[in-house]
Amino acid sequence: MEKKNNVNKKTRRKIRIRSKVQGISERPRLSVYRSNKYIYAQIINDEKGETLIGISEKELPGKEKINKTEKAKNLGKIIAKKAIAKKIKKVVFDRGNYAYHGRVKALAEGAREGGLEF
Repeated sequence: MEKKNNVNKKTRRKIRIRSKVQGISERPRLSVYRSNKYIYAQIINDEKGETLIGISEKELPGKEKINKTEKAKNLGKIIAKKAIAKKIKKVVFDRGNYAYHGRVKALAEGAREGGLEF
């Protein structure tokens, strides 16, 4: 029964956050998905329902041994570079049902260092 409560909490948290965060053409949404092995990020325009930029940890250059948090930070920097190349400077951060901690926080900080504003 504990697992069912946990799933319900995550779903409620995701719905609550998504109701407050909407990506428009002037300020698209930077959405984060975190699995046990990888982290993914997308920049989405919710008005048109299209993904402008999508990137995953699998696309990171180099195979050096760094931890998941450092990989997430590097991913944030790369998505910021791609966004600025497409003339996107301001985004709305959507952490999904994840706490703003660890890899999610590192990705956000990397995107800020790369030049994105949110």
